[in-house]
This record gives sequence, C-alpha cells and structure tokens, in this order.
Amino acid sequence: MTRTQIQLPDELYQRAKTFAAERELSLAEITRRGIELFLARFPQSSPERTKWQLPKVNGGGIKVPLDQLKNITSTEESTRSQRRK
Repeated sequence: MTRTQIQLPDELYQRAKTFAAERELSLAEITRRGIELFLARFPQSSPERTKWQLPKVNGGGIKVPLDQLKNITSTEESTRSQRRK
C-alpha cells in the first residue's frame, strides 16, 4: 500500500472526520472508499491517445506550385503598376 499526503480545506476535513467517526471508520478508509467510488463513476477514458496533429484545412480553389506562384505574383504586380500609370 502506498502512503500519501493530501491537503483539504478545513471545512471539508471537519466534515470528513465527523462522517468517519459516526461510522466508526478511519479518515483513510473513507478516503479510499471515496476514491474507489469516484473512479467507478468515471471510468478511465481510452488508453490509446493519439498524438496531437495540426488540423488540416481544406483551402479549396486552384492549387498552384510555389515556383509558378512566384511568376504569377510578379506578373500581377507588374500589371497593377501599369494600370496605375
């Protein structure tokens, strides 16, 4: 059995001690029972956790290779500058 320490708010500690005394149980015993009850109520989630990955976004539209994109943007910039003149 593992020995451990816990910190409880004063009011909770007093309520737990009173509860244990009324039932002639130790504070350790009601703590163990409480944890067992809690774990039975909330079973362990899936042990197989997948590694987090950045969400994939569907950008839609036309996909252009990077080298072509540089050419397209430079062409558009020169066209825009010609329109301003």
